[in-house]
Amino acid sequence: MSVTGLVLAAGASLRLGEAKQLLPYRGRTLLDATLDVARACGFDALLVTVGGSADEVRERVDLTGCTVLHNAEFSSGCGSSIRSGAAAVTTDALVLLLGDQPGVRVSSVHLLLGAPAPVGVCRYDDGLGHPFLFRSTVFPELRTLHGDKAVWKLLHSGRYDVSEVAIPGPVPRDVDTRADYERLLESP
Repeated sequence: MSVTGLVLAAGASLRLGEAKQLLPYRGRTLLDATLDVARACGFDALLVTVGGSADEVRERVDLTGCTVLHNAEFSSGCGSSIRSGAAAVTTDALVLLLGDQPGVRVSSVHLLLGAPAPVGVCRYDDGLGHPFLFRSTVFPELRTLHGDKAVWKLLHSGRYDVSEVAIPGPVPRDVDTRADYERLLESP
């Protein structure tokens, strides 16, 4: 099975008030840390969407090995980034990663790839979370997503069988607010 990784990093960071992709994190940017994880997964292709702060991201983030997709509609929600990313996928499956979630483990992605259903989601000790896996049968619908939380609505729609893959530990932290960022910095 050939797999594309899609890292969503196009948001405007409105709740945070500054480009979260560029926040300092362990000696580099938050997005650099996430892309390091994505590269370590060994995907056949790696896409990253940019939009808000796109010029600064291109200047300051190491995008080596990534196909960068500019999402001009980023302000309409992450559905637009998923839509643009899914339109560029030529592999059998897509793993969706959040650009502000550097705590995802490569081993979790590898476990997720074993999900037998058209949609796979990580079942952490404290709930469902990213990354998600979509097989090619779901791509046509991914190409029509709109708004925020669109992928969650698809997950819970009942239109596709969903495999929940057990992943030990809590859902990895993502950053939406200053408090989220501070908690991420405090985590081991």
